Amino acid sequence: MGNLGSIVDTFYLLSWREIVMIIVGLVLIGLAIFKEYEPTLLLPIGFGCVLANLGMSAYQTFTVTEVVNGQATEVVRSGFLKVLYDAGITTELFPLLIFVGVGAMIDFRPLLAMPKMVILGAAGQFGIYGTLLLASFLAKSFPGLHWGLAQTASIGTIGAIDGPTAIYVTSKIAPNLLGPIAVAAYSYMSLIPIIQPPIMRALSSKEDRKIRMEYAPREVSDRSIVVFPMLVTIIISIISPAAAPLIAALMLGNLLKESGVVDRLDKAAQNEIINVSTLFLGLAVGGTMIGSQFLTVGVLFILVLGLLAFVLDTVFGMLFGQFMKVITGRKINPLIGACGISAFPMAGRIAAKLALEEDPDNFILMHAMGANTAGQLGSVIAGGVLLALVQGFL
Repeated sequence: MGNLGSIVDTFYLLSWREIVMIIVGLVLIGLAIFKEYEPTLLLPIGFGCVLANLGMSAYQTFTVTEVVNGQATEVVRSGFLKVLYDAGITTELFPLLIFVGVGAMIDFRPLLAMPKMVILGAAGQFGIYGTLLLASFLAKSFPGLHWGLAQTASIGTIGAIDGPTAIYVTSKIAPNLLGPIAVAAYSYMSLIPIIQPPIMRALSSKEDRKIRMEYAPREVSDRSIVVFPMLVTIIISIISPAAAPLIAALMLGNLLKESGVVDRLDKAAQNEIINVSTLFLGLAVGGTMIGSQFLTVGVLFILVLGLLAFVLDTVFGMLFGQFMKVITGRKINPLIGACGISAFPMAGRIAAKLALEEDPDNFILMHAMGANTAGQLGSVIAGGVLLALVQGFL
C-alpha cells in the first residue's frame, strides 16, 4: 500500500497543464506511428514532451551530495534531457550534424544543369518574410504575447519549411519558442502532400499543368560537382556570415558524397550521424514542451502562423511560376514554382505527380528537383540573412 500511495501522491502532483501536455506528447507519438507523419522527429519529440511533463524537462537540475576531500559538498547536476539540450541545442550542434546528413543525400546536378532554377529557390522563401510581417502585426495587436523582433523572426523561419534551419535560428535568438516552432515546422512538413496540391490546382489550369518542358540540360562534369560545394561555402560565408555554419555543414555532407573517396564517411553521414542527431534533437526539443510554457495563446498563434507560412510559400511560388510561364512563352510549367522550398524531395515529387495526372507523358521531375534543390539552398541562406538582420538590430 505504501508504494501505491506514493504513486497516487505523485499523480496528484501533476497539474492540469502537465496532464494535457502528456496527452499532446502521446498524440505526437500516435501521429508518428500510425500516420507516419515525420516519424523520425515527431516520435522523439512526443516522447521528450511526455518526459518533460513528468519532471524530466530540458531545464531540470537537481542537487546531490558528494564527498570531496573528506567533506560533504552539494553539487548541481543536470537531468539527461538538459544534458542533451545543452550539448546539442545550446551549441547548435545537432542541427548542424543533421545538415551534414542532408547534404550527403542531395544531388545538385539538376540545379547545376539548369541554373535558372535558382530564381525559383529564391521566390520560395517569401513565406519566411511574409510570416514575419504577420507575426509582427499580431505582436502589435496583442501586446500580451510579449513578442519582440527575435520572437517574430523565429516564427518567420517556419516559412523556410526546413526544420533544422528553424531550430538553429530559434535556438540562437528565441529559445523559449523552440518547442512550438519545431512542432509546427515538422508537423506541417509532413502534411505537404495535403497542403500543397489543392493550392497548386487552384492557381493553375489543366492546360498549365499539361505544359511540357524540354529537358536538354547542359553536361555537368565531375569536377564541377566537386568544386560546387566548396565554392558555395566560400561565397556564402563572405556574403552572409550568419548563414556560414549551416551552409558549411550542408556542403560538407555533399562533398563527402561527391568526392567519391570517403564512402564510409558518406554512408555514416546519411545514416548513423543524421539518425542519432535527429533522435537527440527530437528528445531535447520535446524536453522544452512543459505545460506552463506551451499551453498559451501565443503557441496557438504560432501554429496558425506556421500553416500560413506553408501556404504563402506555395502561393507565391506558384504565382512566380505563372510569371515565368508568361515571359518564356509557355515554356515553363508553373507547377515547378511550388518546388522552390526546402522540403526535398517531397515538393518536387508532388509537382511531377500533378503533371502526370493531366498528361501521363509529361515528365517534369528533373526540372522540379532542380527547383527543389535550389529551395534547399535558398532556405538556409534566407534563414542566415534573417538571423544576421535580427542580431544587427538587437
